[in-house]
Amino acid sequence: MITDVPGVLVGHHERVGDGWSTGTTVVLVPGGAVGAVDQRGGAPGTRETNLLEPENLVQHVNAICLSGGSAYGLAAADGVMRWLAERNLGMPVGAEPHEVVPIVPAAVLFDLPRGDWGNRPDASFGYAACEAAAAGPVPLGTVGAGAGAKAGSLKGGIGTASERVGEFTVGVVAAVNAAGEAVDLSTGRAFAADHEVDGEFGVRWPDRPGDVEAKAAGLNTTIGVVAVDAALSKAEARRLAVAAQDGLARAVRPAHTMFDGDTVFALATGERELPGGAGPIAATRRAAVLDTLCSAAARVFGRAMVHGVLNATAAGGMRAYRDVWPEALA
Repeated sequence: MITDVPGVLVGHHERVGDGWSTGTTVVLVPGGAVGAVDQRGGAPGTRETNLLEPENLVQHVNAICLSGGSAYGLAAADGVMRWLAERNLGMPVGAEPHEVVPIVPAAVLFDLPRGDWGNRPDASFGYAACEAAAAGPVPLGTVGAGAGAKAGSLKGGIGTASERVGEFTVGVVAAVNAAGEAVDLSTGRAFAADHEVDGEFGVRWPDRPGDVEAKAAGLNTTIGVVAVDAALSKAEARRLAVAAQDGLARAVRPAHTMFDGDTVFALATGERELPGGAGPIAATRRAAVLDTLCSAAARVFGRAMVHGVLNATAAGGMRAYRDVWPEALA
């Protein structure tokens, strides 16, 4: 899970039922982390992403907020900021400990049709997700920002995965809400199934059509975070986010459409240094290590997306994978 990266906490808050099907997921880094972002697709909903450009002042972020609710859901980040400010966590802007500005980039997905109009995340969702944040196992499926998510014709949800790369750990959490399909509807096999590690999906791919009809694309957006315990610059962290988007493209067909605002944040906690030194040879060595982390980021993001679909349960009028191919998860 993404919480296998030391210093990374994840919390969810959602409401499902009684006209609700939405929620918020927060990735907290109380110790701070170098942040970056890569955004693709034609319909993004984001906050505080410009400050993550390598040439801009702010170097570290305190949390990433992922939320349902479309643009309305960006309000959830206000609650994350309040939670952090109460603990004096943020960018210092004054002499006193409480004089800080928490840095909380955010992205939202489109789930408004899954609940009654007006039922969407606000600041209380972000605050509650912070209260629930922990370093342990991350709840999966129809939780947090994945509560109202869909993946093509099936219910989407929250997925997570990690991979050990030498002395480093790369982890991902993703809210799978894609216009494209994550599963081949003619066979029941996930498109990113070949990235499975040690039978982690726990599925016997059925190899039969499911009784589900392909649906026309609507407004969607897959959002997520890739984290690593390496010490990276903002530019290097952005390369990690760029590579993670490749994993998204492997897991969904089509990806990055005009109806998606696919956004991936990167967090580098800096616990372990990459090989350093002066001169071109040292720079090449560092680039080679970064390349292995980027390759892992793509694999891990793809795996996380499969977990998000397989662990989802029906909600908001959508059938889940487990409803269409129940024998696969038996």
